[in-house]
Amino acid sequence: MSESQLRIPGPTPLPDAVRQAGARQMVNHRGPEFKELLGRVSTGLRSAFRTQNEVLILTCSGTGGLEAAAVNHLSPGDPVLSVSIGVFGDRFAKVATRYGADVTKLDVEWGKAAEAFAVTTALDRMAADGRPAKAVLLTHNETSTGVTNPLADLAAAVHAAAPDALLLVDGISGLGAVPFETDAWGLDVVVTGSQKSWMVPPGLAMVSVSPRAWAAAEKATMPRFYFDLKAHRDSAEKGETPWTPAVGVCFALDVALGLIEAEGWPSIFARHAACGAATRAGLSAMGITLFADPAHASNTVTSALVPEGIEWSAMSKELRSRGLVLAGGQGSLTGKLFRVGHLGAVSVDEIVAAMAILEGVLRDLGRPVEAGAGPAAALAAARRSGAADPAVAVPTPA
Repeated sequence: MSESQLRIPGPTPLPDAVRQAGARQMVNHRGPEFKELLGRVSTGLRSAFRTQNEVLILTCSGTGGLEAAAVNHLSPGDPVLSVSIGVFGDRFAKVATRYGADVTKLDVEWGKAAEAFAVTTALDRMAADGRPAKAVLLTHNETSTGVTNPLADLAAAVHAAAPDALLLVDGISGLGAVPFETDAWGLDVVVTGSQKSWMVPPGLAMVSVSPRAWAAAEKATMPRFYFDLKAHRDSAEKGETPWTPAVGVCFALDVALGLIEAEGWPSIFARHAACGAATRAGLSAMGITLFADPAHASNTVTSALVPEGIEWSAMSKELRSRGLVLAGGQGSLTGKLFRVGHLGAVSVDEIVAAMAILEGVLRDLGRPVEAGAGPAAALAAARRSGAADPAVAVPTPA
């Protein structure tokens, strides 16, 4: 099966140059080659995060990065507001709760984005109860529902209502694909993962930490060892990591960042916007009901309802037999929802091809779908999106 037909929210397909980089022979992770590599990658990540803060590289999944964000900056009993719009927002809250934080949940209806006034109201209530929030947990892009939060607006609301609260952000599935401003939005800790927009295998979490967050870390008392960010910062000053890193994934990330730099952020954002528009239009043209609020639909993953009368398991099996892998629903949406990933190394041509496969499967399963409607709508929507050349994926190095 071609990797280009892996249309899930992560892991994402790997460009050939990235895959080849991961197969390089090992180097000494305490030697000069890795020191140069780590410095180069850290510089590239700061540019991607749009930050002057330190960006640390942890060998773990994105969830490990979320755990690091919590345990390094909070103490047991700290009042925390967790804003959840889906499965991964719930997970962030569970991490903080497991380590003893006093978590107040702001649960948003799945398929919707959080609203600034609701965040302000929740923070005001916590303060009125004598529990002013020490931190707010936010999800940038929720892959379980296909919704992107208006993070700039939510961050501004937090700064106004609780200026001393730290902003801890799950940026795992949005950062690197859609506009993101760590410093301009005043985000204290931002976590992302290598297997998403970065076009790299799973295995790394990348975490930016603000000066405010470092000051909080000095007083925080939650236990940590492997995820001790101070240990990572101290090692990074020597060009190392405190524990053995995923060297091969670092090789891959180095090459991927080079491809990203060559393409340029305006083109990357336009390409993802085109792919998101194409996916939503293609599905709608086939009579499939989209799940996410259109005003906040994600440009990295599209969620849609499994058509009535079709079992997701049967639909998924047919898609896989034709070389297309989509993701199912999660949590309470299991069996009810399916998701199309369009992040990382993805082009409109690939989305159009995916729509053609999906159309054929739906017709074979008895759905009355007009032949060619989905692919045609997808291509038309991509062209309307304003992308200069939406069919182009990431550049290939000479």
